[in-house]
Amino acid sequence: MAKTAIVTGGNKGIGLEVTRMLLARGCVVYVVARDFADFPLASEKNVRTVPFDLAEVEKIPALVEQIGDVDILVNNAGVMFSIPHDRYTRERVGRMLRINLEAPVALTTAVSASMLRKGGGRVVNNASLAGQTGHPDVWYGITKAGLINMTKSFARIFGGKVVVNAVAPGPAETDMLASIPEARREGVLRSVYSGRFARADEVAETIVWLATDSPEYINGTCIDINNGSFPR
Repeated sequence: MAKTAIVTGGNKGIGLEVTRMLLARGCVVYVVARDFADFPLASEKNVRTVPFDLAEVEKIPALVEQIGDVDILVNNAGVMFSIPHDRYTRERVGRMLRINLEAPVALTTAVSASMLRKGGGRVVNNASLAGQTGHPDVWYGITKAGLINMTKSFARIFGGKVVVNAVAPGPAETDMLASIPEARREGVLRSVYSGRFARADEVAETIVWLATDSPEYINGTCIDINNGSFPR
């Protein structure tokens, strides 16, 4: 029987590559995003498009109830405003916290009910190098650090019954790369071993491995994907 997956922000960038790879594995994929303009997989048989603004956190339980039982959740969607901390409005702080942190918590809480009932499931969170080293967009870094902590917390709470992991990529070749100032991009390229940014498919392949084939003993872990810009 085909597994059911939810991929937030699965319509572009890393999320789009995750959607492609899960479809190739025979999954039915619910892609949750605000809009689906130019979404190349909309007509695929096993794709279900779900227009939804993840900032509306209070509506997430009803959304998951409508979708039904879920085997895989990929919390991929996120926003980065790339503005100085002293120019943040309360509205922007609130929106970032809701999308980058509150929504993944709410989705994990909602989908875990069916996972626990069925005896298993997997959650993968797309965090960021920013959550480990800090970031010029202070609130972005804060939310990504929180996402890493959330990964560890839920893994402990579920006690191995639901496997929860994260990835922490450095900058990748997606639309979000354009929001990073040129000087910082050049600094990243100087710091990595191979002198290039990550490809979206490289990050997606790691996410899909954690969502499907990785040993269950890899749990509560955050996998670095930064090519030496933060070696540990």
